[in-house]
Amino acid sequence: MAGERVLVVDDERDFAESNAFLLGRAGFVARCATSAAEALDLLRSEPFAVVVSDVRMPRMSGMELLTAIKQSDPDVEVLLLTGHPDLQMAVSAIKQGAFDYLAKPFGEKDLVERVRKAVAHRQVKDSNEGLRERLRAGVAGRQLIHRSDAFGEQVAMLERAARTDASVLLIGESGTGKELLAHHLHDSSARADKPFVPVDCASIPTDLFESELFGHQKGAFTGAGASKLGLFQVADGGTLFFDELGELPLAFQPKLLRAIQERTIRPVGSNEEVAVSVRIVAATNRNLQKEVEEGRFRADLFYRLDVVRITVPPLRERREDIELLVQHFLGRFGVPVGITRVAGEAMALLRTHGWPGNVRQLRNAIERACALGHAPELLLADLPPELRAEDGMANAIGAEALAGTFQEVKARAIAELENVYLESLLRKHRGNVTHCSEEAGMARSAFQKLMQKYGIRSADYRG
Repeated sequence: MAGERVLVVDDERDFAESNAFLLGRAGFVARCATSAAEALDLLRSEPFAVVVSDVRMPRMSGMELLTAIKQSDPDVEVLLLTGHPDLQMAVSAIKQGAFDYLAKPFGEKDLVERVRKAVAHRQVKDSNEGLRERLRAGVAGRQLIHRSDAFGEQVAMLERAARTDASVLLIGESGTGKELLAHHLHDSSARADKPFVPVDCASIPTDLFESELFGHQKGAFTGAGASKLGLFQVADGGTLFFDELGELPLAFQPKLLRAIQERTIRPVGSNEEVAVSVRIVAATNRNLQKEVEEGRFRADLFYRLDVVRITVPPLRERREDIELLVQHFLGRFGVPVGITRVAGEAMALLRTHGWPGNVRQLRNAIERACALGHAPELLLADLPPELRAEDGMANAIGAEALAGTFQEVKARAIAELENVYLESLLRKHRGNVTHCSEEAGMARSAFQKLMQKYGIRSADYRG
């Protein structure tokens, strides 16, 4: 965060230079402009992460400057300063794209803290291109494609919950669209103009959870060369989405519970509590009640998060949505390469397939088929071979395979399918477990456990 460029705009030169000095002392590279026109000239010639601008200026106001900045570069964060705080002005500024506003007079700590939050928000968007695209696309870029009553009922419940700040727990298999629903909740809430910040609990090392969520002070531990805002502060005013909640380390859970209940966090290495206001949404594909019973998840945290529970149905339980989803993905991946329709045989297979990886697996299958198929029609032969192999499996089963009880036959069939599926993915991705688990719509740890179950080694598929 140190070294990020900030432009301070105020028609009073002394005030602008003073604030630039304070930001420079905090580690930012700060420049000054004494008019909106001068600021726009600087923005055209130099990159800035954040613009700090007074609202009341002659010729062009801070609000007009905000509009001009967002039209030329939507990624620049704008913090407005006003000596006459007005709720209507604040709401208008946020709607037009301002990151936040600060009422005069303010202290050095307040200014530096707001600018750090703005920079951190910018960095979150820059480091996650998918999130960046979704933030730009807005609600229209996050369509909920469905016709089924099962999915529609959950969406309706989610939209009712959006009117409050109640914590929401999304439960469902991997690939069912839990993050998409979390985005929809955020977009439908009063916090829609503030950040939506995802936390991938499965990818954060156990010993870094506190630093990632609460931030840290410079020198708080070995390697902490600069202070860092935690994701709670980055999401302040908005929504914090905990994905793969079941992967949350047990030792960190009481600290998270306290932060949610007290609405404060304490950065690592600091003695000061920092107030935060975030809406908590969490998602898991695990049975957390069973995890609680077996001592792997705190009951008090579970009940604190399980205020509104949304159970996301798997794709096999909402088959009337499959054709809609296929057409949606065809428009996204097929139309640009000239593929405008799906052959009858191909659509029949897509409708009847089991889709263990749910919507994510369907999306990947259509994207792959469009990449390798030929215009103007997506054919059965274009679909991934594992889909066609599984479809033909019933016709290939012999009498020997059907010997034994139903449970025995089922166990053998599942084991064979899992073996074939794992080996197929590992061959395709040359032993890269991360890529395999992503295509399978599974957590990496779950994919590795399945490999261990059948004694499959990724090293055998490399090279």
